[in-house]
Amino acid sequence: MDKTKKIVVASGNDHKIAEIADILTGYKIISMKDAGFDGEIEENGQSFKENALIKASTVSKALGVIALADDSGLCVDALGGAPGIFSARFSGEGDAGNRALLLKQLDGLEDRRAHFECAVCLYYPHGKMLFGIGRTYGRILTEERGENGFGYDSLFYSDDLKKSFAEASEDEKNTVSHRFRALKDLESKL
Repeated sequence: MDKTKKIVVASGNDHKIAEIADILTGYKIISMKDAGFDGEIEENGQSFKENALIKASTVSKALGVIALADDSGLCVDALGGAPGIFSARFSGEGDAGNRALLLKQLDGLEDRRAHFECAVCLYYPHGKMLFGIGRTYGRILTEERGENGFGYDSLFYSDDLKKSFAEASEDEKNTVSHRFRALKDLESKL
């Protein structure tokens, strides 16, 4: 891979951009803001893949660059796959509110199986697009554990790591995360 190859990440989430840069080490990763895009992108797709395409194509077309976007979320079996594509805005009250609502909805339920799913889209200015899909499996804990990570990490017990994502180091999480697996799937197609 050519480290001079630039990819603009269609995201305003600094955690996500850093994670992508840690995983796609062969490229110069730039945030959309640093590349000059500060517009709003309406995520109105019906799936992670559609939302990733909307974000990547919007930034690519606006700036004339190769753009990468991901859309990901937590899918809980007992909730019929919810919060799914609405993971970031599940409660309307940020990460802490999302975790509290999830715990409330799962209160008393034994089936706590869940997975994180991620779809990434790499969109080229001429319209070519590539996708990567990744999942990581586990279950929802009954209380928060760990100090690392963001979002639902303190509630997600990873089957691979045998601890919550928030108890794992960034390096540990990045070897099994849904985003890691989606980016590796994408990388295999480049």
